[in-house]
Amino acid sequence: MEKPIKETKVKVPGKWTMKEPYTRTRFLSKQARGAIDLFRPFTLAAPFIVSMSIMVASLIYNYNTGNLDPTKISEYWWITIGQAAFTLVLVNAASNSLNQATDAEADKISKPYRPIPRGIIKPESAQSLAYILYLFALLRAITINFWFGVFIFLIIIFTVTYSLPPRMKKYLFINQVWIAIPRGLFGTLAAWSVFGSENLFNDATPWVIGGIAMTYLIGGMATKDITDAEADRATGTRTLINTIGLKKTALVCLPFMLFPFLFVFIFIHANLIDAYLWPLSLFMFFSLFIFYLMFKGLESKTLENVHAWSIMYVEYIFFALSFAILTMFSDKITILNFA
Repeated sequence: MEKPIKETKVKVPGKWTMKEPYTRTRFLSKQARGAIDLFRPFTLAAPFIVSMSIMVASLIYNYNTGNLDPTKISEYWWITIGQAAFTLVLVNAASNSLNQATDAEADKISKPYRPIPRGIIKPESAQSLAYILYLFALLRAITINFWFGVFIFLIIIFTVTYSLPPRMKKYLFINQVWIAIPRGLFGTLAAWSVFGSENLFNDATPWVIGGIAMTYLIGGMATKDITDAEADRATGTRTLINTIGLKKTALVCLPFMLFPFLFVFIFIHANLIDAYLWPLSLFMFFSLFIFYLMFKGLESKTLENVHAWSIMYVEYIFFALSFAILTMFSDKITILNFA
């Protein structure tokens, strides 16, 4: 009689993506990994890289224009950048944790792999963790400078009211605007203010860059609602996706993702930003690709949303990086005369 063949299970060391099952590892318990997933690490790359890029651009720009006193620049300026960027990451982590705590019922339908639906973390614990992170971020922010603290406070107000009463998340289209303002405009202004607070209201550059980011995100944030359409409808949240459908939503959002980059030439002609920033207009082609992916609506096997959502974040990151690089090498870039 032949012996039964034993199945060999390949053990994967740890939990590498959000959608994999929770297993205890040598270093992390299920609860510890669940807490990490509450923060949604992939989405934290954007505020970290974007804010650091804006801060570097602000430092160089304000130094070159004479708005920043060289004697006030610490030799440890890079530490200041790291601390400020980490503060913005903490605010985003708190926002993600609070959002999952308040979306527990919806996540049971559309994202059952998250730590709260799986019973790894309780909603009350996630909410408490969010408040601790918010408090720590605010206290850290006010030690950097006054305006950085103000913008961090405004970001906190917007992200808290997005998830908690009046819960702006449930209102059609307002939900996209409400999350784009802190992540696009206030995030940019906060980062710029680290080295550019003294001339913040006398220079249009940070406001234009923040406005471009905000408008782009108003359209781009619709991508996060694609996989949540049914869950949002069941829990009383109205989004463009579950109201007018995917293709019409893509058409509505396209101008928000496209026009900000087309308007770069107008901003240059109006002397609101310098001419060396004209390559930022090329991101309109990136936006067209996201528009195409929205029509496809293909869900990622590893990340927790569709491909359009992932690329939307990637474009935002590269937009900020490009802004910093163009500012760094502004004196060596061949510029066009739009006058």
